[in-house]
Amino acid sequence: MTDTTASKPSSLKVLVYSDDIDIRQQVILALGRRPHPDLPELEYVEVATEPVVVQHMDAGGIDLAILDGEAVPAGGMGIAKQLKDEVHQCPPILVLTGRPQDAWLATWSRADAAVSHPLDPIELAETVTALLAARVPATA
Repeated sequence: MTDTTASKPSSLKVLVYSDDIDIRQQVILALGRRPHPDLPELEYVEVATEPVVVQHMDAGGIDLAILDGEAVPAGGMGIAKQLKDEVHQCPPILVLTGRPQDAWLATWSRADAAVSHPLDPIELAETVTALLAARVPATA
């Protein structure tokens, strides 16, 4: 007998990494508190440096990481590859690429998805919803 009383988490924690505060704000504004009615509200963790990204990911509790592939000095694609190699049961990673043609680099980084600049709020919300849907228990 399966337990259908599994409750949805009250919120999902999304790490948003970029050295540029404007990029972090674009992501947060594009997604809002709840990008899809089937998802709980999102709680954002804004990060501007690679060591803090690694610290949060190692600590656990992150449901999705959105990494800016254009960040400097540490780009999101390199960080994604490192996290996928080193973090046990790494949560999904979405990489923001500089242009659509860079999607192959996101594949190399083992990112679960990629969205290119300029950010399209609809594409970003759809991609995030797809990545987070697997982390929310289904309600029957």
